[in-house]
This record gives sequence, structure tokens and C-alpha cells, in this order.
Amino acid sequence: MGSTAIPGCAAKPVLDVLGGYPGGGDVRHYVTALGAAGYEHRGEQGIPGREFFRRGNPRAYHLHLAAEQGQFWREQLAFRDALRASDELRDAYVALKLELARRFPNDREAYIDGKTAFVRDVIAR
Repeated sequence: MGSTAIPGCAAKPVLDVLGGYPGGGDVRHYVTALGAAGYEHRGEQGIPGREFFRRGNPRAYHLHLAAEQGQFWREQLAFRDALRASDELRDAYVALKLELARRFPNDREAYIDGKTAFVRDVIAR
């Protein structure tokens, strides 16, 4: 679902994977199963409706678990699909990411915060 899923997009060597479970289902079963498969559960981390996991040392995988067709699910796929469909949007996102990486090489939160307005604008379209 992340930058590695968008041809021509600059990306870190970390795969962002969107995993879904049936809406209204009990997420705890999936959290347990993913933990047994070696994924470290990090909770929602400020994003309601998403359970975040990571795996690897160094970190190589981020797994975002969300209810299929829920808000987080729909927004992530809409953003990915918009950037796949528009070279102009993709290139603007790449330029933003590179500028933020230059400005905040050691501040992951500032880097993420710097992308928020762009992402929200694309999703709103």
C-alpha cells in the first residue's frame, strides 16, 4: 500500500502491507496470529481503526491491519490508486518526500507530519 506499491515513487527499503479482516470481526485473533508469525504489535499508534505491526531487524516490513472497507482501508487504497493514476501527483509526492528527508533526516515524526497535508488533500479528491 505504501510507496513501494507506486511505480516510480521514491521509497525506503521497507514494505508497507495493508492487511484486512472482516468488518465487525474480532481483531484480537489476527493480532495473536501475526505475533506468532514474528510481527511485533505496536497498537493503533494514533490512528483509530488500524493495528500496526513491524517485522525485521533492521525493520523490513510494516503491516497495517484494518477492517476491510473501513475508513483507513479505503483511504490508503485511494491514495495509492491516485498516485498510480497520475504521474504529476506521484512526482509531487516524491519531491515532497525527498525535501522532508533532507530537512528531517533523523526525525521520523516530523517527516511523517510533513506529508500529512498532501496525503489528506489527495484522499479528499
